Amino acid sequence: MRWISLICWLGICFAVAGVSGRWTASEIPGWYRTLARPSIAPPNWIFGPVWTLLYALMAVAAWQVWQSAPSPMRTWGLALFLVQLALNYAWSLIFFRYHAIGAALAEVIVLWVAIGATTLVFGRVTPYAAWMMAPYWAWVSFAAVLNAAFWRLNS
Repeated sequence: MRWISLICWLGICFAVAGVSGRWTASEIPGWYRTLARPSIAPPNWIFGPVWTLLYALMAVAAWQVWQSAPSPMRTWGLALFLVQLALNYAWSLIFFRYHAIGAALAEVIVLWVAIGATTLVFGRVTPYAAWMMAPYWAWVSFAAVLNAAFWRLNS
C-alpha cells in the first residue's frame, strides 16, 4: 500500500505538469517567441528537465508527509500542498494560455507564499519533506523575478 500512495502522489503532480506543459509547449513557438526576453532568461530547453525534477521532488515530499502519523499538522500540510499545486497550475494558465503577464506576476507571488507555507508546515511534520520542497521554492523565487522581468519588458 505504501508504494501505491507514492504512485498516486506522482500521478497527481505529473497530471498538473502534463496539462501545464501542454499549454506552455503550444505557446513557445508562437506568442512566447514574440516576447522581449530578459537577459536572465535561461534557454527554453532547461525548463522541461527542471520542472520534471521539481514535480518529482514535490510528489515525494507530499508522500513523506502522507506516510507520517495522522495529525492536524499533517492534514494542514497536505491541504496547503494541494492549494499550492492548484496555484502552480493556475500560473501556467494565466501566463501561457491567457498571455496575462502582469496577472501571472501577482499570482506567482501568491504561489511563492503558498509554497513557503507548505514547506514550513511540512518541516513540522517531517524535515525531509521540507528539504525536498526547498528546490521548488527556490526555482519559483527565480521564476517570479523572471516573470517580473518579462512584464517590465513587454508591458
